[in-house]
Amino acid sequence: MSGRRPRWQVFALALRRYATFFMTMAFLITCCMTLFVSQLQTTLGFEFTRAQLSRAAGLTFGNVLLLSLLCTAADAVRRRLLVDRPVRQIVAAASRITRGDFSVRIPMDGLAGAEGFARIAESFNTLARELSGMETLRTDFIANVSHELKTPLTVLQNYGTLLQQPGLDEPTRQEYARAVTETARRLASLVTNILRLNKLENQQIYPNAATYDLGEQLRECLLGFEDAWEQKGLGIETDVEDGVLVHTDAELLSLVWNNLFSNAIKFTDAGGTVGLALHARGPDAVVEVRDTGCGISPEVGRHIFEKFYQGDPSHATRGNGLGLALVRRVVDIVGGSITVSSEVGRGSRFTVVLRRCPDAPAR
Repeated sequence: MSGRRPRWQVFALALRRYATFFMTMAFLITCCMTLFVSQLQTTLGFEFTRAQLSRAAGLTFGNVLLLSLLCTAADAVRRRLLVDRPVRQIVAAASRITRGDFSVRIPMDGLAGAEGFARIAESFNTLARELSGMETLRTDFIANVSHELKTPLTVLQNYGTLLQQPGLDEPTRQEYARAVTETARRLASLVTNILRLNKLENQQIYPNAATYDLGEQLRECLLGFEDAWEQKGLGIETDVEDGVLVHTDAELLSLVWNNLFSNAIKFTDAGGTVGLALHARGPDAVVEVRDTGCGISPEVGRHIFEKFYQGDPSHATRGNGLGLALVRRVVDIVGGSITVSSEVGRGSRFTVVLRRCPDAPAR
């Protein structure tokens, strides 16, 4: 895309601009001279001869031609510096963007005096930075998904090969079959979470708000993990205030509670404790899910809500690093907030703050 006009178009455009300046100046100067001569004759009673008027008209016409030429040249220089050059820079940058080069930036130092183009260039650079960030996230996301899919598929392939061996005893066959089932479950969970997160990030899921008792929902979600906590011998502590109403999407929020309870139980060793608390504080409903598990270091805590981030490699086989990313996205969608406080070896506490239903009585 050259963007250059044919030579005859450039000449025609320059001629049209010159004609515009000439006609404008001829009109203005003629009006001024006519008014001047008229006032001079009226005030002083001076009479001009035809020869004098002809000579004055010729000089005026020459001046108009010269001034029009100077104005046309000055306008051409102005356009070249303040219009054509910024336009070429913006068009060239846009062309690179369309080819996938999101590193392009329009230099701002060359746009001094072109305030309008400077604002356009600033907005363009902001757009380029955002596109560059999105491209980086997309690339990282694809790389992470590929890695996460490769591991369980390799496990399935290996155990499938082992199951084909003749003469396997029944306990070994059952062990291999359980490994295949567990790996398939993890793979299905990964795909489900990827689809959910994609829908949430592309706003394909919209909150279906309704008023309901948050405490009842929390109890029901926690009871869904009864087998898991009994199998590990965990203690359960609850402090759930009654009558705390919220007006939001119950199905979306159930993803939050299920992920938080699942993580609390998953990362707490046998004999530990998992706690749940719900209190109304002013206009907010505050939910706390705590555990006495392995805890989170400050460095891990800064990345805990990022996609595919797993701070403890020793627990990598227990999840896919998408649960807390889902939690953060859902909480953002329903207009709440989530924070985490933790200490390595002493457990973690996740705090979710939601707006209470306006019709709920203050406590």
